[in-house]
Amino acid sequence: MRVFYLLKQGLLVLLVFSALMVKAQTGSVSGKVLDETGLPLPGASVVVKGTTRSTSTDENGNYKLAGLSNGSITLSASFIGYQTLDKAVSISGNATVNFQLAPDAQKLNEVVVIGYGTAEKKNLTGSITTVNSKDFQKGAITTPEQLIQGKVAGVNIISNSGQPGVGSQIRIRGGASLNASNDPLVVIDGVPFSGNTIDNAPSPLSLINPNDIETFTVLKDANATAIYGSRASNGVILITTKKGGSGAPVINFSTNNSIATVARKVDVLSADQVRAYVNANGNATQKSLLGTANTDWQDAIYQNAFTSDNNLSIAGSFKGVPYRVSAGYLDQDGLLITDKLKRGTGSITLSPRLFKDHLKIDLNLKGSLTDSHFANAGAINSAIQFDPTQPIYADNKYGNYFEWTQGTGSAMVPNPNAPRNPVALIRLQDNNGNAARSVGNAKFDYSFHFLPELHANLNLGYDVSKGYGSIVVPTYAAQSAATSGSLSRALKTEADKFSEFYLNYAHTVESIKSRFDVTAGYGYYDIATTGYNFTNYTGLGTPIVIPVFPFSVERNKMLSYYGRFNYTLAEKYILSATMRADASSKFAENNRWGYFPSVGFTWRIIGENFLKDSKVLSDLKLRLSYGETGNKDGADIGNYNYIAKYYANSNTGQYQIGNTFYNYYAPAGYDPDLRWETTTTYNAGLDYGFLGGRLYGSIDVYYKKTADLLSKITIPVGTNFSNELVTNVGNMDVRGAEVSLNFTAIKTENTTWDFGVNASYNKRKVTNLTLNPNSGFKIDAGDISGGTGIHLKYNAVNQIPQSYFVYKQVYDASGKPLEGVYQDLNGDGTITTDDQYFYKSPDPQFTFGFNTSFTYKKWSVNTVLRASLGNYVYDNVSSNFGIKSNLLSSVGILNNASSDILNTGFTNTQYLSDYYIKNASFLKMDNLGLAYNIGKLSKDGTATMRISANCQNVFVVTKYKGLDPELATGIDYNLYPRPRTYTLGLNVGF
Repeated sequence: MRVFYLLKQGLLVLLVFSALMVKAQTGSVSGKVLDETGLPLPGASVVVKGTTRSTSTDENGNYKLAGLSNGSITLSASFIGYQTLDKAVSISGNATVNFQLAPDAQKLNEVVVIGYGTAEKKNLTGSITTVNSKDFQKGAITTPEQLIQGKVAGVNIISNSGQPGVGSQIRIRGGASLNASNDPLVVIDGVPFSGNTIDNAPSPLSLINPNDIETFTVLKDANATAIYGSRASNGVILITTKKGGSGAPVINFSTNNSIATVARKVDVLSADQVRAYVNANGNATQKSLLGTANTDWQDAIYQNAFTSDNNLSIAGSFKGVPYRVSAGYLDQDGLLITDKLKRGTGSITLSPRLFKDHLKIDLNLKGSLTDSHFANAGAINSAIQFDPTQPIYADNKYGNYFEWTQGTGSAMVPNPNAPRNPVALIRLQDNNGNAARSVGNAKFDYSFHFLPELHANLNLGYDVSKGYGSIVVPTYAAQSAATSGSLSRALKTEADKFSEFYLNYAHTVESIKSRFDVTAGYGYYDIATTGYNFTNYTGLGTPIVIPVFPFSVERNKMLSYYGRFNYTLAEKYILSATMRADASSKFAENNRWGYFPSVGFTWRIIGENFLKDSKVLSDLKLRLSYGETGNKDGADIGNYNYIAKYYANSNTGQYQIGNTFYNYYAPAGYDPDLRWETTTTYNAGLDYGFLGGRLYGSIDVYYKKTADLLSKITIPVGTNFSNELVTNVGNMDVRGAEVSLNFTAIKTENTTWDFGVNASYNKRKVTNLTLNPNSGFKIDAGDISGGTGIHLKYNAVNQIPQSYFVYKQVYDASGKPLEGVYQDLNGDGTITTDDQYFYKSPDPQFTFGFNTSFTYKKWSVNTVLRASLGNYVYDNVSSNFGIKSNLLSSVGILNNASSDILNTGFTNTQYLSDYYIKNASFLKMDNLGLAYNIGKLSKDGTATMRISANCQNVFVVTKYKGLDPELATGIDYNLYPRPRTYTLGLNVGF
């Protein structure tokens, strides 16, 4: 609370100081900014060149700049997708200047955000893509990354599930690591965003309101990312939020209300099919277990889910200080009954300008609170497996929910080998979570009076979060029969603080047609995570586990120095070089520093004399780059793994004092030589444009090599405190290509039709995994459910990471798989583990994105489609449930089965058959929307309205017969369905 109090007092002082510095109004200029057809351009920027005075146009294209000194000035008007236009004007009283901008579909003059600064798009040397708010995905969007799904070549975003607020797996160019993190660094308004899990929140990014976001900028190659050094091997995403403008307050209110439905269910046998199967194949005892009900257990646990997302913002300026204040409230039900997310968000931005605009200050404060009820997702698999001939309810002591039991009378207990009633799993578990997060920073940009081209920049910020909650299971619940109910609590906090300071000097020397842009800076980062250890209890109040320590703290720090040098010659040849040095407390002193250089070169071929007057080409630019980046994060890469640490043992390792049991602590394995992963990237790109910029895009090819991979490997017993060790071992290569194309097919006064297409090819390969070369060595990379210790995915030399390692299935003449019959690949006459082979992987070879927007007068329609080719999924639902021994169980119960049992007829599990590895290539229509812009609601035109209708997850075309072909892990099991969502939206501005 003290942080918020100090921030509040500081803002008040700043507002008062800003008001004192406002100059007396001596003149003003106003007018309109129009497009090439004469229609207004709302949100266009008008700047007084040579100063920081600026404003934005309103809904009718009007702007006004007041308080200008008498004399000659130059105004510059710009708008995304249009060429910037300058006009000279003499100020004496009130002046009127109108602008009509010409389209520039390539946005070459657009200023984009890069690491620690900005740059014009035409001068970029790195592979960078920007997506603006007008191009975002539409509909019920609850987490920010969903806004750009399918929009950027080389960026693959896969939602982890259909749970409210759940996050996504984000991969830029496939990722560069095996066991360390493959997540990109996310920076929001200059704040490095912690991607660490927040207890009792669906995902870290779910606490950021998507409605506050203005642009995403994706940095992909090392020349663009190396300025972020040790955190940039997997790319960088820069998020810029909406800011205030000049003039009177502009109020905007939006509401989106939606209904989510289950788009597809797992294909299992109906009650009648189960009865027919049991009667045909079961014994008398099994037949006697059949019930008379016809229960669709998936229908019983799912619901149509309602969501309401409401947002209000006020933006303008007060006493010359631009501001924006916003508030949002999301109330979202999940597809699983009782699943619910409530989120309240707020943000404040202030942008005062002091000392005759020499000092720019940007203050950003964002906060959010979530209140969640998490449905028991374990009910999903129970619903697939539970006998549909049994009813939901029964007269018993287990909350009156039907359960499979064993024994009689007072000795009757739930059958421990049976699935639990799916509805009871949800209704008899109360899992509540709350989370709070605040992100804020203050950025100061001072242009020296004696040398305006020299800027000093200071960025001070924080990212703090708290997640807390509890899970209660009553004593009578069958799911907790062994413990007589349970009560568990969780609390975790994280506090990230940072300070960054850098100098920037940019100067143009006209005599030699050169421009120099130099940046040098320093950064300090401090991250502290505290986990609280609570005693767990049974439903009767008996302690289950009493922790030795009430809390544990992990803290790491990083110190950084960085610099960048850009040189432009004749606006055609651009050289960029960066260097960053990072020191992290995660490594011992001798390995603490990492150095990450990059260099990039751009040749603007379109600027050469032989192309300058081309009637065909409007842009042609060649980019070449090289750089190194690092990686130090991941689930297995904790803090201080270079020294021995102690951890709480499991419940099987306890000591007793009186009647109470305590966990003991044991040392963990450590490697004193632990060091950075380093990724070296080469990139070549070509930017092109035709037809006056109506058709434009880019082509990139790249090669990445990661060395010193951080990985958990098995080590000989007795050589350390554990038989597993996190250490640096192995290398991996990534090769790929990306293509993007944008085309304005129609551009008239009433009609606009735009297309966007992107395609990516990416292939990863492990080249080494051992300290000594060993082509046969492999590391377990993922198990499956149903069997004990069944290893399916491995990392191995010359293979794609996480490739499936299986037996080659043999089929009969009709194409039916033969149970337990596999090919003898090594020809020794017997089937052993030596006959397993690597077959396919979850990685797609190609990904595609397509979007189009058609506007006619006040109507508009848009759609987004995505495709993936070459990705394979292991059908763990069928391998586990689609067998006779599961349906006709030997433990005195009946189960349901996946409908795949009708295809195979398998009696027992065949987990490692390649039969279950399925082609999961797909084409999805993510989004289909229709909108009508009503326009003016009042005579003065200050009030406007827009209504929209939207459908998400419209259809999927795939050969895969399971629930969903898009799975980040490549294993289909217990997937919370992604919903099909219908949304009605209303946006009002005044």
